[in-house]
Amino acid sequence: MAKRKTKRKPMAEINVVPYIDVMLVLLVVFMVTAPLLMQGVKVDLPQAPSEPIDGDDEEPLIVSVKTDGSYYINLGKDQKQPKPIAQIKDTVAKVLRQQPRTLVLVWGDREVDYGKVVALMTELQAAGAPSVGLVTDPPPL
Repeated sequence: MAKRKTKRKPMAEINVVPYIDVMLVLLVVFMVTAPLLMQGVKVDLPQAPSEPIDGDDEEPLIVSVKTDGSYYINLGKDQKQPKPIAQIKDTVAKVLRQQPRTLVLVWGDREVDYGKVVALMTELQAAGAPSVGLVTDPPPL
């Protein structure tokens, strides 16, 4: 009996072009939505020529102070609702106990009373924040 040589079929190659297209679409979606997720309440930030903070992979805690003296924090489902300072202090303390390297930033409206911003920063430091940063807009060129 003669042995027949069978010709092996080559393995099918995977077409990666559709996967690359999907990845590029996801990249664009994340690039567009990431800046929108970081912003909380709209405030009129002061302008200062300062260097940006080196950001880690962790999302910072942002506490906002509006002109009327109301406080907001960028956590939870009701970020657009004003919160009492005691509740913000408790929330910041809980987050910092779980993730001690989290940056804490203050978005203060340029028209808000300086004393309210200082009082907020003092409360945030009492909650366990080793340092509190102030967010500003770059000056116009």
